[in-house]
Amino acid sequence: MLRHLLLFFTFFSALLRPSHPRHAPYAMRISCGARNNVHTPPTNTFWYKDFAYTGGVPANGTRPSNISPRLYTLRYFPLSEGPENCYNINRVPKGHYAVRIFFGVVTERNFDNNEPLFDVSVEGTQIYSLRSGWSNNIDEQAFVEALVFLTDGSVSLCFHGTGHGDPAILSIEILQVDDRAYYFGPQWGQGTILRTDKRLSCGAEDPKFDVDYSGDHWGGDRFWNPIITFGQSSDRAIRTTNGIKQASNPPNFYPEALYQTALISTDNQPELVYTMDVDPNRNYSIWLHFAEIDPSVTGVGKRVFDILINGVVVFQDVDIVNMTGGLYAALVLNKTVAVNGRTLTITVHPTNGHAIINAFEIFEVVMAESKTSPDEVRALQALKSALRLPLRFGWNGDPCIPQQHPWNGADCQFDRTSSKWVIDGLGLDNQGLRGFLPNDISKLRHLQNINLSGNSIRGPIPSSLGTITTLETL
Repeated sequence: MLRHLLLFFTFFSALLRPSHPRHAPYAMRISCGARNNVHTPPTNTFWYKDFAYTGGVPANGTRPSNISPRLYTLRYFPLSEGPENCYNINRVPKGHYAVRIFFGVVTERNFDNNEPLFDVSVEGTQIYSLRSGWSNNIDEQAFVEALVFLTDGSVSLCFHGTGHGDPAILSIEILQVDDRAYYFGPQWGQGTILRTDKRLSCGAEDPKFDVDYSGDHWGGDRFWNPIITFGQSSDRAIRTTNGIKQASNPPNFYPEALYQTALISTDNQPELVYTMDVDPNRNYSIWLHFAEIDPSVTGVGKRVFDILINGVVVFQDVDIVNMTGGLYAALVLNKTVAVNGRTLTITVHPTNGHAIINAFEIFEVVMAESKTSPDEVRALQALKSALRLPLRFGWNGDPCIPQQHPWNGADCQFDRTSSKWVIDGLGLDNQGLRGFLPNDISKLRHLQNINLSGNSIRGPIPSSLGTITTLETL
């Protein structure tokens, strides 16, 4: 079993060793609400002034967490201006990206918006819903992060109001990572988004980003939350200043310092156990980090353990020294599992010596939704302009996805032939509209019914409507 595991790890590492470009990775950081470019300490990080938004209001804001960037403006999106608002950022090179969005709280006088709750989507796929209590200085809830492939030269980040306050965004980061970063098996690819759920640095005392760990820029400047213990008297923290071999390797470029701290089990509790709440019926990709930094372990066979996820052995007879070829060398293991219940438990069970772990990452695997046909999106945008749709309609982002937040008045249907969403109905009656019908409405080729009654629409009905062969009711 050990030999098979070692062969798998060697093959896995070789598979993921691409020749990444030598130029610096693309990085875009936006300080939302800012009227000028900003630099923030301690690393003098550059943030562009606010741009690319569909609406909203700039305002002063607070940093809800100590890890939030040292920015003091934000952009909030009043629900009166529509339930969907977005940042649409163009000229983004094709590639693989870590997209991170920090949330904020408006501090304007007489503004009642203490803790907005809203949904977040990336490229039309909903990845996160803010939960009550997120603003109480809980580091890992101050932002949402996802790994996503961007293929059309742009990225759309949208915020969907749920009736619980106005969405407020402190900052946006779009950071290019290696094209093969976080490869986890056949499901990985352009149809998959990895939403970061947890990144924990075991035995560390302070939260840090990769820049604080001197990480490679191709790693995407990840945030690592510290965990000093899994439970009272169950473990002890150890640290080293020795260098770590095989740490910052492609495609993931983990910082060396990540492996210089660890938690080790004690005689009182030989296992290391970590349990967290998760959403049920989802797939989770789990990345486990090890390095033998305990000076009491001197060679092969001195520390051997199994790794279980929700009680099932996923790696057996793990010997870090044997698998890495020596002490002070990094080992990364990955397993993607389906979780049916509401908890995810990682157990390191020693069969010889004590258990050890340096860090771990947990991602929710989100299948990217198919987008709406681009021609039909352009047709709806032309209709929005021609009919002078009020702001309350929103009509930003993708008309049909996320499916939890379609555009008001647009009925969607999935077209299996094109694998795209299309518009099969428009219900904009009694909305006080005063515009006209543009010729581009004929690009809604799947329309079955249109209801524009009770408005003051002027001008002729475009003859191009006659080319929509599916149209039954006007």
